[in-house]
Amino acid sequence: MTAQSPHPTTPLRIIFAGTPDFAAASLQALIDNATDKHYDIIGIYTQPDRPSGRGQKLVASPVKQLGVSHSIPVFQPQNFKQKEALQQLADLKADIMVVAAYGIILPQTVLDTPKLGCINVHASLLPRWRGAAPIHRALIAGDKETGITIMQMDAGLDTGDMLLKTSCPITPEDTSGSLHDKLSLQGGECLVTALEAIKAGTIAAEKQDDDQAIYASKLTKQEGELDWSASAIELDLKIRGLSPWPGTYTETEQGVLKIHRAKCLGSADLASKDVPQKEAGKVIAIEKEHIAVATGDGVLAIQEIQLPGSKRLSIRDAMNGKFKTLFQVGNFLGKIT
Repeated sequence: MTAQSPHPTTPLRIIFAGTPDFAAASLQALIDNATDKHYDIIGIYTQPDRPSGRGQKLVASPVKQLGVSHSIPVFQPQNFKQKEALQQLADLKADIMVVAAYGIILPQTVLDTPKLGCINVHASLLPRWRGAAPIHRALIAGDKETGITIMQMDAGLDTGDMLLKTSCPITPEDTSGSLHDKLSLQGGECLVTALEAIKAGTIAAEKQDDDQAIYASKLTKQEGELDWSASAIELDLKIRGLSPWPGTYTETEQGVLKIHRAKCLGSADLASKDVPQKEAGKVIAIEKEHIAVATGDGVLAIQEIQLPGSKRLSIRDAMNGKFKTLFQVGNFLGKIT
């Protein structure tokens, strides 16, 4: 922060840039604290409306919907390559720009436009998990905690100085969906705390250690396919890390089987079972609440699935349906050769 911060009682002129629900939570925190904290949200930037659903009707982003409902001006440039977009931004005369999951690369000209620059609400404990999918990657990697980092933006990919970090434990029950919701709320709280420190001139920037950086690559539907030669722990982490999107799946004789929920079976769970020689992908036991499947190391209990042409079902309900023959001890899941 090189520019002089406004006096604590002087309204802080804020531009907000974001697109999905995660960003909307931070915007909501600004709106909720606008009066008490002297925030003046002078404009919102979000991605252009996108076609959605069967009718492919244009749908506004969650950030735009929230902004419109509070009568905040909304701007939706495709990018900042045009002089008109840059001039429009400059004309707002912002003190600071808050960015959260905007999805559009900001050139240096934009970063330099607000008096105090641009800060970012990032869903990881930087420098770990820079990039597009930090929540999912932290889960898949088996991290025990993640968190929020408020960062001063620079021209790199999540490489700027860290202004504030708060942690969030990852529980054995967490999915990327549940962790997203926790971090969304935490992000808004951290943002307000950081802005107050910036106004007070007490913020202390910390440089990132690039040697500790890990890149959180963008998700693809293809990586949702389960490899049963992996360990039960790895498969459990993958299922939770890719839930609810893009989801995980395996091939069966009756088509692609989506797996929504599972857990590792420990030795105590198997003590009373006569488990045959395990082969990766083989169904080795059928219980009321799960199907036990052998993996490359350990046993995975599948609890909720989605069969071809059906809705999401518990194993109990699935075993009472027409696909009961799909799950028999000795059957294999995985690619059919």
